[in-house]
Amino acid sequence: MKRLDHYWYSNNAISIALLPLSWLFCLIVAIRRFAYRTNLLRTTQIGVPVVVVGNISVGGTGKTPLVAEIVRQLKERGFRPGVISRGYGGNASSWPQQVRADSDPRMVGDEPLLLARRCQVPIAVGPNRVAAAEALLKHTDTNIIVSDDGMQHYALHRDIEIAVVDGVRRLGNQRCLPAGPLRERAPRLEQVDLVVANGGGVRGEFAMRLIGNTLVAVDGRNGERALESFKGVKVHAVAAIGDPQRFFNLLRRHGVELIEHPFPDHHPFSAEDIAFNDNLPVLMTEKDAVKCRPYAAANHWYLPVSAELNDSFHHRLMRLLPSDNDK
Repeated sequence: MKRLDHYWYSNNAISIALLPLSWLFCLIVAIRRFAYRTNLLRTTQIGVPVVVVGNISVGGTGKTPLVAEIVRQLKERGFRPGVISRGYGGNASSWPQQVRADSDPRMVGDEPLLLARRCQVPIAVGPNRVAAAEALLKHTDTNIIVSDDGMQHYALHRDIEIAVVDGVRRLGNQRCLPAGPLRERAPRLEQVDLVVANGGGVRGEFAMRLIGNTLVAVDGRNGERALESFKGVKVHAVAAIGDPQRFFNLLRRHGVELIEHPFPDHHPFSAEDIAFNDNLPVLMTEKDAVKCRPYAAANHWYLPVSAELNDSFHHRLMRLLPSDNDK
């Protein structure tokens, strides 16, 4: 049976049948946003600038690599950034949770752990992003918050909104859930400060691409290998991200021959999921590797990717930050 998201990127009978539910979803979203904009629901300002990196669609668009790049740029400019996130997939008994490089992804989620290892900045996760941000300010010297996702979490006041869109799939059939992939209607993009397109872009958007050329041993013991060394080699490709095909296509562009193993986003891997009855290499994303490391073998590798944007994006972002920020 096909997953529902298969029907989100075309005009088809299934999507059309779901339109009444889609209209209801859009109405609820609009009422909720109106309530925050008119102060019927409370928005909390936490005393430092807040940059939200999110999207209006479901599925992977490249938010987390962009967050890592923004954090890197902020650190280079003397800021002390901290990151907050939902911690999706985490099963901690209490929130918010601090995330360190040695945290358990089953408790705090896979993307926050990836960011903790990559960015080396304070990170807090929890369903309540206000509480997560306040925890960072209480226990660290953070002076700017970057929110990985949370564009629809209006309880937290934000100074800058950055929306990430898939430069190839765009907004699909432009219908709200469940008839399409949208969390908010397409005109919402006209209200954000910056729109970043992963793998493309149209006028007014900042183009971004994800680059990665070096594979790293998942077990942490077998060093690194150039991605080009797998050219012409048959491998098992594992991906539990919003758009697994994006990862598979990246590998194919480097000449790798794939046996594809797509999993749902944030899939809780077990050893059996990445054990195959042969000795072929197994390649996976960095996000998946943080969960698979405890049972990785010597032939398991992950591909770290970084977001690459034109300098104009970073210049624009810095100009948007409050000028009186105490760095």
